[in-house]
Amino acid sequence: MRLGINLGYWGAGMDGDNLAVAQEADRLGYDVCWAAEAYGSDAPTVLTWVAAQTESIDIGSAIMQIPARQPAMTAMTAATLDSLSGGRFRLGLGVSGPQVSEGWYGVKFDKPLARTREYVEIVRKAMTRERLSYEGQHWTLPLPDGPGKPIKLTVHPQREHIPLYIAAIGPKNLEQTGEIADGALLIFPSADHLEDTAVKHLRAGREKAGKTMEGFDVCPTLPLAVGDDVTGLADMFRPYTALYVGGMGSRKQNFYNQLARRMGYEKEAAEVQDKYLSGDKSGAAAAVPHQLIDQTTLLGPVERISDRMQAYAAAGVTTLTLAPAGFTLDERIAALRAGTDALERSGLA
Repeated sequence: MRLGINLGYWGAGMDGDNLAVAQEADRLGYDVCWAAEAYGSDAPTVLTWVAAQTESIDIGSAIMQIPARQPAMTAMTAATLDSLSGGRFRLGLGVSGPQVSEGWYGVKFDKPLARTREYVEIVRKAMTRERLSYEGQHWTLPLPDGPGKPIKLTVHPQREHIPLYIAAIGPKNLEQTGEIADGALLIFPSADHLEDTAVKHLRAGREKAGKTMEGFDVCPTLPLAVGDDVTGLADMFRPYTALYVGGMGSRKQNFYNQLARRMGYEKEAAEVQDKYLSGDKSGAAAAVPHQLIDQTTLLGPVERISDRMQAYAAAGVTTLTLAPAGFTLDERIAALRAGTDALERSGLA
């Protein structure tokens, strides 16, 4: 099992430290450094900055939002980043959610699976440097009855095949991800529930494409905090968990809330959402069950984290992406080092 880091969103208050964190992860031998985007910082700019000041760690978008860019633009960006980084780029894609897609980008959040499939097909075709033509339900290239003509990408990526990941939560999206992608980006993963909530659906998609799980990257992100007080460490992540389970989306369409329900927290997830959407954010945070936080983070001393890493590997994880927590740069660096220590103790390195 490999280790990655996720720098999250730029503008979250620790921006000045993020480059140092990425550079230390590079020095420690972490496999990949991911950056996110929502409606603030964009992932490609951050990844370019990190790639220019690191040596061997891969850089990945977790995610570049599908409604934000035409697929040909995404292919251009991926090819450019791969070329500039010396073949270190991984393309992570996702549909985002209805509030961001429609409120920020003005793109209807309809038929997300079909849109994702077409988007991936166009991106992959463009990056082969064939002349680009496509006829689908959501995109037609070139546009008919106009001056457009099939053209091809002029940038040469460093590699013939840039790894493509999809952020997926729901069963149907997970199955399609297994079918059409090289890896899956997962959030709020519990080793105890990973087979039922994710891996079995990914496997079904791989089988649909005539493939096995061999070579497919199962890549969840987990916050990491090191210390002896597991309860106190878990409390650090109450606002984070409450935001996603309670407020990331509408009452009818919150993928993270639905995931918590599939993990057995149906009553608790409903309470967190009710409080969050009514404006009681502190009450929502207090209502998050300790066990839910503990199951979806890596908390405690190195020995405990090592045991949890073994459980994730047994559940099918191939790249464990860590989001090292800390109030200072020194604390985040110490968490990174603890991650490598825990992996070595586990015997999975």
